[in-house]
Amino acid sequence: MLAVVLIQLIVILIAARLSGWLFRQLRQPVVVGEIIGGLLLGPSCFQPLVPELWASIFRPEVQPTFTVIKELGLMLLLFIVGMEFDFSHLRKLGRAAGMISVVGIVLPFGMGASLAPLIHDRLALPTPIWGLALYLGTALSITALPVLGRIMMELGITKTRLGTVTISAAAVDDATAWILLASIVGAVQSKFDPMKTLMMIGLTLGFVGVMLLIVRPILSRLLDAYFARHRNHLDALGLSVLLVLLLGCGLITLQIGIFAEFGAFMLGACLSGHSRLHHALGDSFRNFVGAFFLPIFFTYTGLHTDVGSLGSVEQWFIALLLIVVAIVGKFIGCGLVARWNGFSWREAGCIGAMMNTRALMALIVINVGLEQGILDKTLFTMLVLMALVTTLMTTPLLYLLYRGTELEQPIEQSGFYVSTTLKRKAGDGVESESTIC
Repeated sequence: MLAVVLIQLIVILIAARLSGWLFRQLRQPVVVGEIIGGLLLGPSCFQPLVPELWASIFRPEVQPTFTVIKELGLMLLLFIVGMEFDFSHLRKLGRAAGMISVVGIVLPFGMGASLAPLIHDRLALPTPIWGLALYLGTALSITALPVLGRIMMELGITKTRLGTVTISAAAVDDATAWILLASIVGAVQSKFDPMKTLMMIGLTLGFVGVMLLIVRPILSRLLDAYFARHRNHLDALGLSVLLVLLLGCGLITLQIGIFAEFGAFMLGACLSGHSRLHHALGDSFRNFVGAFFLPIFFTYTGLHTDVGSLGSVEQWFIALLLIVVAIVGKFIGCGLVARWNGFSWREAGCIGAMMNTRALMALIVINVGLEQGILDKTLFTMLVLMALVTTLMTTPLLYLLYRGTELEQPIEQSGFYVSTTLKRKAGDGVESESTIC
């Protein structure tokens, strides 16, 4: 069995790196290529092309091991996401960012929830309509804060006014969406029993309150004392304690009845303001999680995504409707609010395009929905396509809109959209070539 797992991991990592590199040449973020690579390994492409080879690599007996690795990776990933959550965005939230964040949640949530009766009747889902409505609203409301942040860093626009407004609004939307998702999962786990649902929601909110009001200041003081003694170095014992806390928080939320990743996210959020811990963990830890665990998660998603399962015109129409509603709710809705707050049409379009990015975080929400029995595989595939299309739109839309805005200079300096080979003269007068991609 070990040999099969190792072969599987080798195939996943190679596919992720190749696909990420290819999409970077197409002016898309690397993470978009990794998502596509994971989907291509599943029944939408690799399996029907070479079924025997696919079956020999992704053998069913190793899937439980694969699933556990994916879950642990998601816990580490959401811990990192929580640590990168900047609470200063909430304190500095201006009128424009505040209105954009509210519309970015309320409009797509309402539009997504309104689709529940149509989808429930057509797909004959076992989930009650109101549960499906809450879930669809949440899935369409989320913005992929980590991916958006990386896109903005690659474009060099994190310190611009548009960048600050957008990341502030996205941070509020993500925090709200996670609380909503935790509440919905609690309702599903309680089989929609009103008392059990209220108890799970109450325990979830209590856990959040304890983490932010009690655990956060205590951990901050302990970490200050620890780093003072260890000269800002995180040794093996310190890292072990941190991992035990992470797993413990995941276990608590799992016992509450919601998903373990939420506990890891809350621990990260509690430690988000501790710059010394952030520095001590370093890029190596974050890069390892991104390079090893993320491709596994994307492949897990791909193995459950089968475009061929959309076998009728009606199902493709529902998929298209979900995509349109998602775009209207975020891109159009947030863009119009930005325009109303004094931004030019191009600037408002840039804000809407960035808020429309769903990518990784939407895929996590969608996977939770599948695992909790809220979705079947057909609706799962539809929502994966929605997340993929809205993410693929981001950089092309910015390319069309950024000229004439404050984003023009930093984006031009970043070279993100330059894909041709540039010739320049070196100091000795000899021409040399460099490719900026």
